[in-house]
Amino acid sequence: MTAVYATTADTDVVVFRTRADEVYAQLKRDIAEFRMVPGDRFTENEISERLGVSRTPVRQALFRLQQEGFVEVLFRSGWRVLPFDFDQFEQLYDLRMVLETTAVHRLCETDRRINRKMLSDLAEIWLAPQAQRSSDNTQVAEWDEAFHCALVAAAGNGEMTRVHRDVTDRIRIIRRLDFTMQPRIEATYDEHAKILKAIRANRGDQAAMLLRAHIETSQAEVRKITLHQVHLARHAAG
Repeated sequence: MTAVYATTADTDVVVFRTRADEVYAQLKRDIAEFRMVPGDRFTENEISERLGVSRTPVRQALFRLQQEGFVEVLFRSGWRVLPFDFDQFEQLYDLRMVLETTAVHRLCETDRRINRKMLSDLAEIWLAPQAQRSSDNTQVAEWDEAFHCALVAAAGNGEMTRVHRDVTDRIRIIRRLDFTMQPRIEATYDEHAKILKAIRANRGDQAAMLLRAHIETSQAEVRKITLHQVHLARHAAG
């Protein structure tokens, strides 16, 4: 078993990663960034040759992705990226709504210890003048995900943060389709700014209302997604 060692940028912690871990991470990125889209079929040999690794770590990575609901094995014909399960996405969005609205209420309670540095960092991005806004859909999608994760993390409940990150990971592939249109990028900036201003003013009910509307809009866009849009996203990703 081949191992990969790495250190984080701000600590001396050594991270042990197997070759299967590396393949798993790469394939998950490929799915999330639409280099592999729902319905795509492939073999272990094809992945092995593309990534320059043996079939063993590829198989281990694929079984892990199968357990997480990203791919399925086909009888005598390789593997396939699973189609979107929209019912599951609806349920995950509902859970996300509960976690995030609870978090913003806590961020507005003055007797709680919260991470104000995280909120200040968010303000630098989302309260910036309009001329400084990014129009890069990939970058804005990443910042949007970081925004929502930071809101929960700043509230200081480690278990809520862990569950929210798991939900975030599972909806990432479809959530990024919400940023293929420029109007949605502009709306995200405006809506995030309003949420942050409400939090800064300790208006918990208002912040939760704005956040709920923001997530519901994104959820509505998800319902409109078609396979054609997925393939267009792959083309746009290059």
